[in-house]
Amino acid sequence: MSPVYLILLTASSILLLFFLVMYVRLQAFIALLLVSILVAIFGGVPIGEVAQTINDGMGGTLGYIAVVIGVGTMLGEIIQVSGGARKIADTIIQTFGEKRAQPALTLIGIIVAIPVFFEVALILFIPLVYDLTRRSGKSILYYGIPLVAGIAVAHAFIPPTPGPVAVASLIGADLGWVILIGLIAGIPSAIAGGIFFGTFIAGKIHRGVPDYMTVDELIDEKSGERRQPTFLMVVAIIALPLVLILLNTTSDVILADESTLRQWISFIGHPFTALILAVLFAFYFLGTRLGFTAEEIQRVATKSMEPVGMIILVTGAGGVFGQVLITTGVGDVLVELIETTNMPVILFGFLVATVVRVSQGSATVSMVTAAGLMAPIVQTGDFSAPLIGCITIAIACGATVLSHVNDSGFWLVSKLMGLTEKETLYSWTIMETIIGVTGLLIVLIIGAFL
Repeated sequence: MSPVYLILLTASSILLLFFLVMYVRLQAFIALLLVSILVAIFGGVPIGEVAQTINDGMGGTLGYIAVVIGVGTMLGEIIQVSGGARKIADTIIQTFGEKRAQPALTLIGIIVAIPVFFEVALILFIPLVYDLTRRSGKSILYYGIPLVAGIAVAHAFIPPTPGPVAVASLIGADLGWVILIGLIAGIPSAIAGGIFFGTFIAGKIHRGVPDYMTVDELIDEKSGERRQPTFLMVVAIIALPLVLILLNTTSDVILADESTLRQWISFIGHPFTALILAVLFAFYFLGTRLGFTAEEIQRVATKSMEPVGMIILVTGAGGVFGQVLITTGVGDVLVELIETTNMPVILFGFLVATVVRVSQGSATVSMVTAAGLMAPIVQTGDFSAPLIGCITIAIACGATVLSHVNDSGFWLVSKLMGLTEKETLYSWTIMETIIGVTGLLIVLIIGAFL
């Protein structure tokens, strides 16, 4: 088939996906599968091979993503339920002091949102913002924007949160490089969008704690009933899988392939092993040692699985979409298009994710859809592991910018901070865009040296 036809087929498939998700309100998992089937048929895949193509795309993706997201979510749940997340917040605020509450809140957001979902992290720590706002008399945005900036960066840039893990799985990125580049790009982005912009916008929009929100509504009634974990213990458990994965990536560079030490580091530092070790430590030190029974720990682990099922399925469907594009030959055409236009592949990934983000709202779905489209480009091209890590974070940046009324995060921030839609656009939306654009500029600079 001609390159023009394949490009038009790809563009049409994306438009159809938008239509099904936004206007028909079809669930994203079904929409991705349906569009993938249609692309396979019209892209020339023999009708008898369409089902196998779907199977290959789904199985190849879920074999990795289900384990990482599933175990990572268990880790986040036990940290939350044990009081570990609140311990981190209390310790950091006490260390920094109220005068430096903004960087403290940004740091809290980044650390806690690595293992905990965006919505959960925000609801956990918004009472802290309320307390600081009441005592200082400043605008709630002065404290709220730094907090949500840190949470947003961890949510999009730093595994094992679902978005970057999904993208890494779909385009074949090394998770160690994703973590490293995510931190390098994410921390300055959180400072720019959270602290600098937060201070600026707080001077333009003054809002106190909303009357309809009280601290008591958002604090776990059981907090304080058990012994609380230490700050160092919680941070060590969160850091353990990140350090092991980064150690594995480093060993690939500095140790010989046949080295026994490298083989052991590769085993221990694989995301599966690293996360399982962290969860086992968390079950003991944040569970058993603090007075949880075996049945309670099992209940916590089981409950953590409830919200991730659809994320895993949507990611698998994104893998199907990418596999279909590879099978139809779209990957070769897109690589040629990028080479012809001289557009950096990092920028292309960012733009694709941005279009999807603005159109349908969900950051995770945006990242999965963009990664599905980028997968054939990455697999067809000759890119180094660090560069693929940059592409992953560029997609995360594109899926962060321009959050508006079709994003659930927009409404959550609006409600919890008592903002009007216009004020939320001026604060939250611009903050998200600053984070995404700053992150993109950093990965473009990194990519230029790779």
